[in-house]
Amino acid sequence: MQNTFPFVEETRFGNWFLNTATWKVHVLRRALNDLERMMPPRRAFARVLDVGCGFGHSFDELARRFAPDEIVALDADPAIEQRARPAADRCARKVTLAFGNASRMEYADESFDMVYCHQSFHHLVEQEAAMREFFRVLKPGGVLLFAESTRRYIHSLPIRLLFRHPMEIQKTADEYLGLLRGAGFDLPDARVSMPYLWWSRPDLGALEWFGFKVPQKREETLVNAVAIKPAV
Repeated sequence: MQNTFPFVEETRFGNWFLNTATWKVHVLRRALNDLERMMPPRRAFARVLDVGCGFGHSFDELARRFAPDEIVALDADPAIEQRARPAADRCARKVTLAFGNASRMEYADESFDMVYCHQSFHHLVEQEAAMREFFRVLKPGGVLLFAESTRRYIHSLPIRLLFRHPMEIQKTADEYLGLLRGAGFDLPDARVSMPYLWWSRPDLGALEWFGFKVPQKREETLVNAVAIKPAV
């Protein structure tokens, strides 16, 4: 299967890192814990769209937390079937794998109850179009779980050396929040979190380990948001 849209392929190190316990526990699970605590009162999420599913490590987490009837897993890597099939087959819920462009999705309007986009948006070249698509495919009252690294983190030297991203489109936390709200999502400050996790810092948390305080004035490296498509 050939790529027909802008796609920045990950490095060999990046693909290795996505399969480590650090990624699964300290990045993926910790983000979902943060997002889940900010969600509105529990409701049914029959269909969940997982944008940028990678190796599918999110499938079990989404199934356990939200019990959807179906997880539709979309990824821009043509090798999605080989990468994510084992995780899809192990998942307790139905998982449908799909290769495609999040900026031009073929799904019908208002066809999902939840869109989950974790550490995938900074890989998307056409970000404004993708955000409009997220809004379009969500049902009224649907939830977007958005967890993203900001420009400060993506442009840091370790990330530049070890990973590969479209550098010119990276945004600050405030710019991502503006993009979400500009697309029409309801997003009060109470449903926004900007954790300063050890792995997102230039020193990987070494200064805090040695007893130094975490700086209160800083450019944020992460933004988590629970955005709702208005019901009317």
